[in-house]
Amino acid sequence: MIARRRLHRVVFVAAGRYNIVWGLYSVIYPQWVFRFTGMPLLNHPEVFACLGMVIGLYGVVYLEVARCPERGLVLAAVGLTGKIAGPLGMAWSIYRGAWPPLAALVCLTNDLIWWAPFGLYLHDAWRSLRHVPHQGP
Repeated sequence: MIARRRLHRVVFVAAGRYNIVWGLYSVIYPQWVFRFTGMPLLNHPEVFACLGMVIGLYGVVYLEVARCPERGLVLAAVGLTGKIAGPLGMAWSIYRGAWPPLAALVCLTNDLIWWAPFGLYLHDAWRSLRHVPHQGP
């Protein structure tokens, strides 16, 4: 059994719900980030709607980690990788002047607040794997 199982389940249920809601909102209103930041609206909002769909699907993945934390190491690692890569890309876009600094708020709620709980989960999941007897061929 993974350490802090209840905490990890609560975190991943919250992350799953958040991503599903964010994704659905972005599918229905794909111009919202651009209006919020004062950026020009997209000519092809379907591209951002597709991003919303992907983020919503990450929510389903996080709910699966919550359902069975003992088996979510790879799924959560992929999720955390995206939550690290997203802000790096955003920082680069802000540095280049392609996105306004206000857009960084999206990374705060989508990515940065999840680093510590996802990292703690990965630590605990990795430790629990090390204590499982090998069942080789």
